[in-house]
Amino acid sequence: MQQIFIGSEALARGALTRYELRTDYRRVLPDVYGPRRGNLTLDDRIAAAWLWSKREGIVSGLAASAVLGAKWVDVDTDIELTWANNRSPNGVVTRRETLVDDEVAIVGGMAVTTAERTAFDLARRGSVGQAVARLDALARATHFKVEDVQALATRHPRVKGRRLVDRALDLVDAGAESPKETWLRLLLIDAGFPRPQTQIPVLGPDGHPLYYLDMGWEDELIAVEYDGDDHRQRPRWGSDIVRSEYVAHLGWTHIRVVAGNRRPEILLRVNRAWALR
Repeated sequence: MQQIFIGSEALARGALTRYELRTDYRRVLPDVYGPRRGNLTLDDRIAAAWLWSKREGIVSGLAASAVLGAKWVDVDTDIELTWANNRSPNGVVTRRETLVDDEVAIVGGMAVTTAERTAFDLARRGSVGQAVARLDALARATHFKVEDVQALATRHPRVKGRRLVDRALDLVDAGAESPKETWLRLLLIDAGFPRPQTQIPVLGPDGHPLYYLDMGWEDELIAVEYDGDDHRQRPRWGSDIVRSEYVAHLGWTHIRVVAGNRRPEILLRVNRAWALR
């Protein structure tokens, strides 16, 4: 049996009996089943929602971004489908929206909104900060072009949230490696600092990049980085201490933000660094 399947189809082709279906599998959604043991992954839940739609729904929104490779999508997020159905089960959200043919792709056998259409949908939902964090993750995975999303947006001038799209797209940066990096970058922009450069290469003695700094201002030699529980692991070939010492040796002011640091404290430290420069 597949990990996720339609129960009635499995019974019809004789893949299992009703007793086996009842005892060996669990009902995930109406007529959709999965293994009884273990936790469902996000991919499992997306597949279940699509099968529940009788393979007619188009995976969209955050679920589509996950299918396209974006990270940081919670496993328990609602699975969005573009499909005309007003009675979706818990955990599934259906939307009646217009999709042009070139806004849909087939990924793993499922119909999924393209990176550009997914970006358009993410940009117009939630707060600007939420939208940008989701767009950053999608941009890092797919390298969509902002201008392509803007061109797509002109096809849908009256959709809900359309006025939010340009603002969110203007702030997208594929260099963000976590939602907290996005949050920190937007904090600096909102405070009036010049837009930080992301993933700044620090060259080693051989002239090749040895380290990359999360964000900062290369001309001013000021770097700001987020080191939190959900952040990526630092490169294996150098400890934090060696890395920090090398960056300082080159004249960088290296500001490290950790979970629990408050906004005024962070901005005070960055302002102090700019004043010294």
